[in-house]
Amino acid sequence: MYGLGQSARWATLGIACLALLAGAVAWIGSSAPHVAADYEDCTKEAEAKATSSAEYSTLITHCGERFAGRRKRGGGYAYFDFMQNRSFDIAGPNPTDDERKRIDHFYMEFLGAQRREMLLSELVKAQANLGQAGLDRAQQSAGQPLALTPKIPLPLKRPPIERIKVCENGSLSCSWAKLSATMRSAFASTRGR
Repeated sequence: MYGLGQSARWATLGIACLALLAGAVAWIGSSAPHVAADYEDCTKEAEAKATSSAEYSTLITHCGERFAGRRKRGGGYAYFDFMQNRSFDIAGPNPTDDERKRIDHFYMEFLGAQRREMLLSELVKAQANLGQAGLDRAQQSAGQPLALTPKIPLPLKRPPIERIKVCENGSLSCSWAKLSATMRSAFASTRGR
C-alpha cells in the first residue's frame, strides 16, 4: 500500500503542476496584446494607441505595410493594384501566392495592351506625318498658284449704241422718240454734274 500511495501523490502533484501551468499560460495569453487580424482592426488599434497625429500617421503607415487587402462591405477582401488602377478580390487580408500570380498575370496583360496602344498611336502619327509631307512636297513641286487672266480684256462699260431713225415729220411715233431722246440727254447731263 505504501507504493500505491506514493504514486497517487505523484499523480496528484503532476495534475496540480499541469493545472498551474495551464493557468499561467492562460493568464499570459490573456494579457498579451491583441493582434490585428486585418487593416481595419489595425487602424482601430492605431486610433486607440496614438497620442499624437504624427504617431497615428506612423501607425497607419505600418498597418498599410502589414495588410495589403481592405475589407469589403459584403465580406471578403479586395486588393487595389495602383499600377493597373484596378481592384482584385482576395481571400484574406493579404494575397496568397496564387492570388499574387494571378494579379501579376493581369499586370503583364495590362502592360502588353499599353504597349500595343503606344505603338498604334506612334504608327498613326507617323502615317499622318508622311501624308502631310507628301502634301507639302506636292505643293512645293507645283510652284506658285496660277493666276488666270483673260487674253482679250473686256471693256468696262459698253458705249451706248445710237440708232438713227428716219422719221416722218408729224408722225406720233417719231415725235415720241424725239421727246424721249431729249429727256434722256437732259437727265444724263444733270447726273454728270
